[in-house]
Amino acid sequence: MGYIFEELIRKFSESYDEQAGAHFTSRDVIYLMTEILVAPEKDKIKAEGCTKTAYDMAMGTSQMLGCLTERLTDISEEANLTCFGQEFNPETYAIAKADMLIKGGNASGMLYGDTLSDDKFSGYEFDYIISNPPFGIDWKREKTEVEAEAKRGYDGRFGPGLPAISDGQMLFMLNGIKKLKKGSGRMAIIQNGSSLFTGDAGSGASEIRRYVLEGDMVEAIIQMPTDLFYNTGISTYIWVLTKGKPAKRLGKVQLIDASKCFVKRRKNIGNKRVDLDDNCIALIMKAYMDFADDEYTENGLSVESKIFENEYFGFTKVTVETAQTDENGTPVLKKGKMQPVKGASDSEIIPLGDDIDEYMEKNVLPYNPLAFLDRKKDKTGYEIPFTRLFYRFTAPQSSEDIFADIKALEAEETELMKELFGQ
Repeated sequence: MGYIFEELIRKFSESYDEQAGAHFTSRDVIYLMTEILVAPEKDKIKAEGCTKTAYDMAMGTSQMLGCLTERLTDISEEANLTCFGQEFNPETYAIAKADMLIKGGNASGMLYGDTLSDDKFSGYEFDYIISNPPFGIDWKREKTEVEAEAKRGYDGRFGPGLPAISDGQMLFMLNGIKKLKKGSGRMAIIQNGSSLFTGDAGSGASEIRRYVLEGDMVEAIIQMPTDLFYNTGISTYIWVLTKGKPAKRLGKVQLIDASKCFVKRRKNIGNKRVDLDDNCIALIMKAYMDFADDEYTENGLSVESKIFENEYFGFTKVTVETAQTDENGTPVLKKGKMQPVKGASDSEIIPLGDDIDEYMEKNVLPYNPLAFLDRKKDKTGYEIPFTRLFYRFTAPQSSEDIFADIKALEAEETELMKELFGQ
């Protein structure tokens, strides 16, 4: 019935020509997210039950909150989840409100409004946050309110910085982080690839990554298969963030490549061509729970996990100048400092763990002996080159093999010509 409901909602949405980024999340993805959220406490919940709160900042028709409630009550009949959500589309908000009323849940926790510009849950903290905010959609409409809140610094939601105005998904991430319960709150949020690497050192997006990584909030990032969503086929990632990492995960980030862990659908639903069945979810969860550098294969499915120190993703962007010289080739000094040649500035990206002076000695000065650094212009940046970290080089076909293939094709062509035209 859940899938039938989602199909009706999808068709309704398409009839109103919603933007591609404002897509629905299918239940298989939600079930994976719920498993991740409850995993550390699953045994405890099963034994003792629980009383928890959950929040979805872009709740749509509230299916994520519904699935999380369903999962907790499956684990224990004594589990009690109070749900809160915000939605700015009036039609989907009305469905979410009605759905919660029908189920006898906390309908008063379903509120209408734009999360970025009109936060209905300021001051709240939640045990669980589960959300799939729109990505690739600008925040021009909310610009005035967002910038005003950013000026409040860390008293507001957007203290670390603001992403490019063309894509507001990282603002939703910051909103969720602000609302995580201190010491235990957990969030699973879907983002596209741009949150991993867009923005130069010192930019808003880079500063947001710096904030969550240096704050040791990123527990894991999971790359999902393409063609998993109804309205988009692009690569997506589940970010798992927390304000209460277990000891073994402190100072580390787990990256999981689950892009090859899927089963093909017999019939497509919009752009959704693949599913996560129970075996897929179980394999991804095994990789997540093992927390190791390892590969997992089962029934033709494949998942790979890699563990990194937080600082691995950081770098210093340094400005390299070339010194002016006199007629003897000696650097020109002014107040004891070398003077740069105008227009000859360059930059180098140096990993945080590397000594900058040693890097210069090894990689720059042998090629430009007049190079020097303007350390006042140093900028710290963070990016997560997910694709590069899981890339595997496949050697190209050898020239001998290529030549053999060409000769075979020529022989085949000769035989075909004989059949067509005779000897």
